[in-house]
Amino acid sequence: MQLGRRRKVAARPHLPKRRLGRVVAVGAMIVLGALALVGPTGVRAWSESARVLKQREAQLLELQEKRAHIANRVELLDPGNADPDLVGELLRSNLNVAHPDEVVVTRED
Repeated sequence: MQLGRRRKVAARPHLPKRRLGRVVAVGAMIVLGALALVGPTGVRAWSESARVLKQREAQLLELQEKRAHIANRVELLDPGNADPDLVGELLRSNLNVAHPDEVVVTRED
């Protein structure tokens, strides 16, 4: 063993840069975590999007039912083969006409 020799400890000139890099990395992770929770596509927005999706699905179902009803009416009013009951109903309701022997009974909706 050699007694008298001392090890030279090298100065660490890059220590502040390393520390700055770590601080920046931790700060970036905190920002990304906050955005994941409350950002425009975060957990909060996700629950709002799910609620809006349910509303839109209900609207879509309602519109599909209306469309099916209208398609049925169009089919019944086909000029080549019109349904006489529907034609009579539309004439009475839209033009306020009736046969002389008919009695009009109104109902409250």
